[in-house]
Amino acid sequence: MNTVSATPYIASKKLTLSDPDWVRYALTGLALVIIVLFLVLPLTTVLIEAFAKGWTAYSASLTHPDALAAMRLTLLVALVTVPLTTVFGVSAAWAIARFEFRGKSLLITLIDLPFSVSPVIAGLIYVLIFGAQGWLGPWLAEQDIKIIFAVPGIILATLFVTFPFVARELIPLMQEIGHEEEEAALSLGASGWQTFFKITLPNIKWALLTGVLLCNARAMGEFGAVSVVSGHIRGLTNTLPLHVEVSYNEYDFVGAFASASILAALAIVTLVFKTVLEWKQNQDKKLKDKG
Repeated sequence: MNTVSATPYIASKKLTLSDPDWVRYALTGLALVIIVLFLVLPLTTVLIEAFAKGWTAYSASLTHPDALAAMRLTLLVALVTVPLTTVFGVSAAWAIARFEFRGKSLLITLIDLPFSVSPVIAGLIYVLIFGAQGWLGPWLAEQDIKIIFAVPGIILATLFVTFPFVARELIPLMQEIGHEEEEAALSLGASGWQTFFKITLPNIKWALLTGVLLCNARAMGEFGAVSVVSGHIRGLTNTLPLHVEVSYNEYDFVGAFASASILAALAIVTLVFKTVLEWKQNQDKKLKDKG
């Protein structure tokens, strides 16, 4: 009798156990200190240095021809790479989540490769392939095709570092969703494209947008791989991150931090939108579970 009656008491005691207040306060304080040191303080420093000489100097730095050229090139690279990465990501996720085929493990490994290879190494590989002394360099020179130290090389380097993002957002989600709804639509006479736009796309839309958002942020903020293949040619091959480095090395601190403020604003906007998209995805999942 005592053993039976003690069991609920022990269970209830276990359920009410919690960490001491000092542990929770210490961990919360430590998290806040880390956020201030590694997020708030750097962002504040960027803004202070950007406006150190006033709004006139700040706006003049951003409207400088080199800065404008860097912004245009950054936007161009993002406009080219993000759609290509999106198409690849959706296709790869569809193939991996829906089919079994020889080489599937290799495809997954290749998708994860940019996460494990340094961007600088990736840039060097492109130089070894397409550079003047590279494998294809002499042939490209004969055809008057310039890849390294030109926009095509920057796009290729950016594609390498960004192509996992969309696929990695979609693969686990599509594996979790399964393919029963798609098979039902196909059995009812829907075409492949109708099934994709009516069934698949609504189920993956928030994860897809999250992947596109992260891809865009990485494309506009990439430094390592682009630095190797760009040649740092003013007004031609300097993206916004490279323009920050060039300005800082030339002691143009206002220009460097003004350009950095644009990248910082992009990072904050990306973080906010990512949080909203993840919340929407969780809301849709809860609604589907209830249904």
